[in-house]
Amino acid sequence: MSAFSSTRTDASSGVIRHGRLFVLELSGDRIHSMNIDGSDRKTIVTDCHLPDGIVVDAQAGHIYWTNMGVPNLDDGSIERADLDGGNRRVIVARGITHTPKQIHLDKDASKLYWCDREGMRVMRANLDGSHVETLVETGRGEKDSRDQTRWCVGITIDSKSGKLYWTQKGPTKGGLGRLCRANIDIPNGQTGANRSDIELLFDQLPEPIDLELDLKNRVLYWTDRGDPPRGNTVNRASIDKKSAPEILITHLMEGIGLALDVPGNRMFVTDFAGSVYSADLDGKNESNFLYAQGNLTGIAYAEI
Repeated sequence: MSAFSSTRTDASSGVIRHGRLFVLELSGDRIHSMNIDGSDRKTIVTDCHLPDGIVVDAQAGHIYWTNMGVPNLDDGSIERADLDGGNRRVIVARGITHTPKQIHLDKDASKLYWCDREGMRVMRANLDGSHVETLVETGRGEKDSRDQTRWCVGITIDSKSGKLYWTQKGPTKGGLGRLCRANIDIPNGQTGANRSDIELLFDQLPEPIDLELDLKNRVLYWTDRGDPPRGNTVNRASIDKKSAPEILITHLMEGIGLALDVPGNRMFVTDFAGSVYSADLDGKNESNFLYAQGNLTGIAYAEI
């Protein structure tokens, strides 16, 4: 399939599905929807509160996104809307999560997962925002929150294997970033703060941000906005065997958002300088098809 093919036929129904990108513009507090080559761009949501992570439930016709808010105000929130931006509502109100970042949908379990940066937590809730839980807590209080190695940012899950993956970015361009894994469920008798099943997969990363998981090929992908040569990159590594991360894309301007279309053998990436890129899953055929679009954060791909 061509890297810029935007349609696919669902073999079970014969319905033609169209690939769309949903992109968050932090500097404009807006959400855009577009074809995968940047055409047919529409602004579908305005007046966000520093939006950071986005996920699409195409089947239900919803988008979910995080508003990280102003960190020292502890005013982050999570919202939901229809694919066209209609029927917008807050599902996790300000004060419940501090600085929510990347968000992940577990459709089968009807759960949303996200990382809370200054809150130093990995969190979960029902799709309506009820039953908020803390699954991982790396610190608590103002003193701990000044230690950026505790900041949780990117998240993805392997629901079939019952595993949770997240990044702890560390200080800006500090080379202290981490990528961790744990069971989704906290061990009996333990809490998010003292759970004993956390596994460190990689450390001394420049500044890892968003995560995505190719479950078919058992490969984890992530962006890194830190210093070159290992930063300003897209990386990948096997989740089943220990190996050095492979750098796929370089020369980003602070890479942030990442979305995979595994059947189409392609990825989509945003950076903070306002570019949107596409490439094959191995990093080949890279194309910077939008640039200077403001400060871009999260990106999601969906067939609708």
